[in-house]
Amino acid sequence: MSGYQVVEIGSLDEWRTHHGGFDVARSRDGRRVVDHELTMQYIGMTANALQPGEEAGYWHVHRRIEEVYVFLEGRGQMGLDDDVVEVGPGTVIRVGQGVARTWRARPDSTGELRWLCIRAGGEELPRLPDDSSRLPERPMPWKD
Repeated sequence: MSGYQVVEIGSLDEWRTHHGGFDVARSRDGRRVVDHELTMQYIGMTANALQPGEEAGYWHVHRRIEEVYVFLEGRGQMGLDDDVVEVGPGTVIRVGQGVARTWRARPDSTGELRWLCIRAGGEELPRLPDDSSRLPERPMPWKD
């Protein structure tokens, strides 16, 4: 057995065609729960796509989980407690525990709003990863 897994989630243009969610009742087009396809222990990730004008349709809050939203394409907005934040390609938003959140693709977006949502919980991360070891003797695998 290997210590890694690979899953192909397709190009950004293919994300909208996937129908999924955390359970059947909360499934929708344009959501792929990648951590249901890989054996994830400490982190989770969804790949998401909303058409212009489409929205989450609900607010939610986490007690233990922290999320990072990485926006890749399109234009949208996130509701974060009492604030509305504009999002687009290159916007990265960390949302901590206890913060209410929702999102939408702006109606005037020229294309789908596409983003990754990365979820994690558990122990606080060190500023510098202190559990790694460099392997300077190991040759690089590239055979160009």
